[in-house]
Amino acid sequence: MNQTDESRKESWSSQNAQSSTSAARKGPAPVVWLMLGVLSLLALAVIFVLPGVVENYELPFTPRAEVSEPLIRPNANQVSTTPALSPFEEAQRAKQRQDAQEVLASLLERQEALEALQVSLWAEAEYNEALEFARLGDESYRTQSFLEAGAQYQLADDALARLQESAPQVLAQAIATGQQALVDGDSVLATEQFNLALLIEANNSNAQTGLNRAKTLDEVEALLEQARDQREALALDAALNTAQDAIALDGANNSARNLASELRSQIANNTFNQIMSDGFAALQNDNPNAAIEAFERALAMRPGSTQAQEAITQTQDQIAVAQISANRQAAQQFEEQERWADAVKEYDSALSIDPNIIFAVQGKDYASKRLQLDQLLQNAIDQPERLADTEVYEQAVQVYYTGRNIESAGTRLLAQLDALENLLNKAQVPVEVQIFSDNSTQVTVYQVGELGTFESRVLSLKPGKYVAVGTKPGYRDVRKEFEVGFDNRSAPVTVACTEEIVAVNRR
Repeated sequence: MNQTDESRKESWSSQNAQSSTSAARKGPAPVVWLMLGVLSLLALAVIFVLPGVVENYELPFTPRAEVSEPLIRPNANQVSTTPALSPFEEAQRAKQRQDAQEVLASLLERQEALEALQVSLWAEAEYNEALEFARLGDESYRTQSFLEAGAQYQLADDALARLQESAPQVLAQAIATGQQALVDGDSVLATEQFNLALLIEANNSNAQTGLNRAKTLDEVEALLEQARDQREALALDAALNTAQDAIALDGANNSARNLASELRSQIANNTFNQIMSDGFAALQNDNPNAAIEAFERALAMRPGSTQAQEAITQTQDQIAVAQISANRQAAQQFEEQERWADAVKEYDSALSIDPNIIFAVQGKDYASKRLQLDQLLQNAIDQPERLADTEVYEQAVQVYYTGRNIESAGTRLLAQLDALENLLNKAQVPVEVQIFSDNSTQVTVYQVGELGTFESRVLSLKPGKYVAVGTKPGYRDVRKEFEVGFDNRSAPVTVACTEEIVAVNRR
């Protein structure tokens, strides 16, 4: 069988060799030639075209980013370690980029609006802080950290929004500060604040008016100072003219208008008083006709003036001078009798006719002071128990020495001083007061202190009125008022709680 197999192999090999020789004689098929042509064209494209495309583009044919450092071409066997983004991640990044751009658009709109308001002149620090947030957002955007960029843009947008919201308040504050500066006479501050207000709102009428007033403020203040100096020098007419010049420059200046009003009133008062004094002077000179003429001019100046009308009536009756003389004589008599209240009334009566009578002005002043001294002395004498109070005692001592310093002291004053001196001496001498209790009541004496519990106790107290209070659990509180007399004696005082409190719900 082995020989048979070998013969068969040789026969098969011989047939194959004959087939190959036959095929070689026929040549390659047409399909083979076509494939060889296509491969040749592809080879030429790879050699001459592909290098230029690869040099300028990356797949999928987007422009290649310029790289400053030379590229290191990986070996054919190397595999990229950067994972490609999934479609979902690409979508998320695109959304973050769009969100950042939307915030940026709002930010730019606010920036443009604030720059139109000259924001750097009234909120420079806050504005620069907001722009710093925007710059940080730009840095994050360049590195494609769109989420972080959006957050920074939002911080900048919020900061600019706050500046926009504060603009009306800044405007109002600037106007208010400027107006106060006008009142204070500070032209520099007023100009600065009104200019700031106009930067925020160019057509603001209050700021424009304030700025115009600030331009003349220094001149107005100088005129007002001059008017005040003239007023001090009693040059009232000149002062009024100067104040009116200030009003002509700034009619809204309250200081100028008030000063002018005061000057007009003062001039009118002086004129009125002078006319009235002229009338009374004519009366004293026995010239009633001139007096009536003066009083009528005063009445025409102030229609309805009671003083002028009374002066006219008194002059017509020829009793004005006599009345004044009578008041003076009566006041002097009352002073000699130390009837100071009556003396004051007589001087008031004379002053109602002519408030400029020197003797009446001086006499009333002296009589009023003596009346006050008389009343203080009498009150201390009538209420000696008040001397127990230290403050009252010290006041009484001062009143006493005031009276002693009067050179022409009358009989009444000397008697009062002697009585008060006696009381003051006794007020400092302690008196022994015996206080009884039940040894279980807590006793407190106001102005002295807590005495505790006891059966009997002696206190040394200055003359005056005192209050003792007793308390004991289960008993009603007691209150005892007692007086330590100026006769160095005092009745015993008992302070004890004896009235038991009955509980309502006791069973």
